[in-house]
Amino acid sequence: MPEPGSVPSLASTLQRQLADALTAALPEAGAADPLLRRSDRADFQANGILALAKKLKGNPRQLAAQVTAALPAGELIEDIEVSGPGFLNITLTDRAITGTLAARSADASGRLGVPVAADAGRTVIDYAQPNVAKEMHVGHLRSAVIGDAMVRILEFTGEDVVRRHHIGDWGTQFGMLIQYLIEHPGALEHEGGASDGQAAMSTLNRVYKASRALFDSDEEFKARSRDRVVALQAGDPRTLELWQGFVDESKIYFHSVFDKLDMEVRDPDIVGESGYNDMLTETCRILEETGVAVRSEGALCVFFDDVKGPDGNKVPLIVQKSNGGFGYAATDLSAIRDRVQDLKADTLLYVVDARQSLHFKMVFETARRAGWLNEDVKAVQLAFGTVLGKDGKPFKTREGETVRLEDLLDEAVERATAVVREKAAKVGLSEEEITENGRYVGVGAVKYADLSTSAVRDYKFDLDQMVSLNGDTSVYLQYAYARIQSILRKAGDAVPAAHPELALAPAERALGLHLDQFGEVLAEVAAGYEPHKLAAYLYQLASHLTTFYDQCQVLSPDNAPEVVENRLFLVGLTARTLHQGMELLGIRTPERL
Repeated sequence: MPEPGSVPSLASTLQRQLADALTAALPEAGAADPLLRRSDRADFQANGILALAKKLKGNPRQLAAQVTAALPAGELIEDIEVSGPGFLNITLTDRAITGTLAARSADASGRLGVPVAADAGRTVIDYAQPNVAKEMHVGHLRSAVIGDAMVRILEFTGEDVVRRHHIGDWGTQFGMLIQYLIEHPGALEHEGGASDGQAAMSTLNRVYKASRALFDSDEEFKARSRDRVVALQAGDPRTLELWQGFVDESKIYFHSVFDKLDMEVRDPDIVGESGYNDMLTETCRILEETGVAVRSEGALCVFFDDVKGPDGNKVPLIVQKSNGGFGYAATDLSAIRDRVQDLKADTLLYVVDARQSLHFKMVFETARRAGWLNEDVKAVQLAFGTVLGKDGKPFKTREGETVRLEDLLDEAVERATAVVREKAAKVGLSEEEITENGRYVGVGAVKYADLSTSAVRDYKFDLDQMVSLNGDTSVYLQYAYARIQSILRKAGDAVPAAHPELALAPAERALGLHLDQFGEVLAEVAAGYEPHKLAAYLYQLASHLTTFYDQCQVLSPDNAPEVVENRLFLVGLTARTLHQGMELLGIRTPERL
């Protein structure tokens, strides 16, 4: 039974009817899959009869005829053609298409009839992981954008999602920074008294460069800095207080960048490396006592048969160094313990650079051997590729520096604002609307370029293409949405209303069938952690809409009133689906562009 408020898709209803007809025609076959898919020859094609006939040594065309005869007479199927060696080409009734879309539109929950997953669990998603006292660069973009989209999509499909931002807030560099601050009180004060994120980052940059220069040139300062690391790790109150100052200053900056990205990052969800310090010793003790990790040359290591170096020797995961210090593995394993045992997660999702895949493969396998991951609790790395420049090389400035994320976003907004301004007079946008829409279009362009590429692939960062009105861009989708809003505003007394009794034009059918797939696409995206499939669906939806505009005038005076109402209904539902889909990608849809 579907959930209250959910609307079964046309494909799922047809699948059920075909499966029942197969069972009725061939009871000896048991439950059989009709292998239903979309088709260019009709609305759907069922290919399962051929395999079933081979299995039962029967005539496939004869079996196809039996199945066709067993299908119920009703409002779903308009026509069935037996093709080739027993394929079924199935055309649905216009009434079924419009009626199903009407049910989606009328869903009181506002979910467009998309069901909540019956098997939803709790996922902890680790994404957007900047480093304290360091600027965010283009390399931080993908984790933030992909992670934010997956949070939205998983929550929409019913998953209980816990966000975690595993920021780099611990390590030896803090000894240098804190020691400099002790010897130069007031170094973290902002010049001119400014309190924004840019001022915070400017101050942190200044302190970092000055302390690094001193560290590299003054052996006595270097020794004092190393002593300060020991004091930090030992929990010295004054040292911790100064360390907290760096963390707080960095958070001001982080939040300013995430605000530019139009992303919500909440303080309670920021649990950095330091958040697991109290667990590290126990994590190592458990691993050693259970034999999962062993001592090798003084270090606590986990070995794997399939991880070897160029010399053929096994390369271990080092959990604790020979000098007693803890590596990243100890922190990551402690985080797994916390997320499984305290947060009660059944899925751990890590949105992390593909270049860290070996590390996480080793960490996950270690956690499995320790029993923290098992059949009921899984860990998945949603690995992503590199952002490239137009030359196909890692994206850098002309000076060879890594591109600052803020600079990149500012330029995207500047370019997008120019595009919006070009059409502003025609639409009648105010200067305030131009500025706001420029931001939504610019940030949306950056996000969509990232999300429309399969995460594991590298992609080229080309702002000219990203803010183009043509092609597979967010601007194309945003203009499609705004165009519908314009039509709805011009509709006058005509009210959107579904008329299932009307025959549909080919472009109306194609648009309607695509609209009906929204829930199925979301389920696939959530199951495989593949937001690019949602982006592809939305682009195809906008493309169907463009064809519809070309072939089916909405507000033509030559149309009967019910045709106008039905077409307004179709474009209205398209707008709602575009809006919902774009929102799940973290992209705004302005009402006027």
